[in-house]
Amino acid sequence: MALRLFSCRNSLQIARFGIRAMSGEYGSGAGKGGGSGGSVREAGGSFGKMEAAHEEQYFRKMQQEQLKALHDHHKEEVDNHETEIQRHQEAIARHKEKLGKLKSLEKKGSDTD
Repeated sequence: MALRLFSCRNSLQIARFGIRAMSGEYGSGAGKGGGSGGSVREAGGSFGKMEAAHEEQYFRKMQQEQLKALHDHHKEEVDNHETEIQRHQEAIARHKEKLGKLKSLEKKGSDTD
């Protein structure tokens, strides 16, 4: 689980770095924004800018989905741990009750001796 969370967090950091490392205006032609990006972006102009905007929107949406999945995963983990805590507390209470019964039996046994 820790490896899965590490890899998810690591991929988010890489995605952020990749966005920051790009230079030039998105969709303004070949070589700008980290590579050619296909024929539409190579041509530049408004279609290239629109394509770049769609691409950025896609990656933002993907990042939001990843963050939501990570949040849901953590919430589920917390719920599972709270359930385990409750189960352990109930087991502790049962064992304390058994110890109390054993002590009372010991007292009764020692009184009759």
